Amino acid sequence: MTDLKDEPLGAVVHRLSEQIPELVRSEVRLAQAELTEKGKRAGMGVGLFSAAGLLALYGLAALLTTVVVLLDLALPLWAAVLIVTAVLFAAAGVAALAGKKQVAQATPPAPEKAIAGVKEDVATIKEGSKGGGTA
Repeated sequence: MTDLKDEPLGAVVHRLSEQIPELVRSEVRLAQAELTEKGKRAGMGVGLFSAAGLLALYGLAALLTTVVVLLDLALPLWAAVLIVTAVLFAAAGVAALAGKKQVAQATPPAPEKAIAGVKEDVATIKEGSKGGGTA
């Protein structure tokens, strides 16, 4: 690359006007690729979590049935079912509050590499314009 001091200002501006659109397009392509990869991984993770949740639900149903049967040995069946149901609703309320707190704290996914690249490009352009402006 030639020294900026040897090039006329018009040539530098012309070269810059050709390079900036390509730079922007490449940063957009990087962001798209990064978000696509993150989306694929998130989709696979959600599918696996769904399968685990379904199996855990079946296990929980069997466990709750066992608890009702055990309580039925000491209490009437209606009381055993009522106790288990009340405990389930209390646990659901606690889980809902904890989940709401976690969602509120979550940050939206962002293409970090592309953002860092754009910031670096802007800093380079600003630094170059300061140095190129003094002739």
